[in-house]
Amino acid sequence: MNSLVSRLTTKNIVLLGLLVALNLVVAKFLSFGIWSVRISFTFVVTFLMAAWFGPVLAALANGCADIVGTLLSSGQGGYFFGFTISAVLAGLVYGIFFYQKEITSWRLLVAILINLVVIDSLLNTWWLTILYHASFMAIFPLRAFKELLMLPIQFIVLKLISKNQTLLYLKNKI
Repeated sequence: MNSLVSRLTTKNIVLLGLLVALNLVVAKFLSFGIWSVRISFTFVVTFLMAAWFGPVLAALANGCADIVGTLLSSGQGGYFFGFTISAVLAGLVYGIFFYQKEITSWRLLVAILINLVVIDSLLNTWWLTILYHASFMAIFPLRAFKELLMLPIQFIVLKLISKNQTLLYLKNKI
């Protein structure tokens, strides 16, 4: 816990706040779909939070982004705690796999699969069934297919981002 508190410098808090804001912008303008299937690129921001700040701070920041995003999107439904749990878990998973570790293809693939299969396909589908009183098996196949399509996209995008020299330089400055 002491190392966590020591990492909360003013610069890091501001950077985390900027990443939360970037998450909100990406969720608003770089996502599309319907209530049961949404495609979003917020995984990029979650990856950066996790790789730069670790699992705990990434989980907290991702959870805050979900709550603030819900509060700002009035008229698009109310707050549901389940999606905040999913956001926290996504930040935690990426943080466990990428914080202070070499980002290999194997590590990327496993982390993405955990997020896509466990969190996005299973857990988020379960949240939707609770929220909309829908049948799990009615919406799961389409959501699973979408996650299957997202696997290569997320892998390629995160692989490129993990090798970006500017982002590696920024990571070393944190």
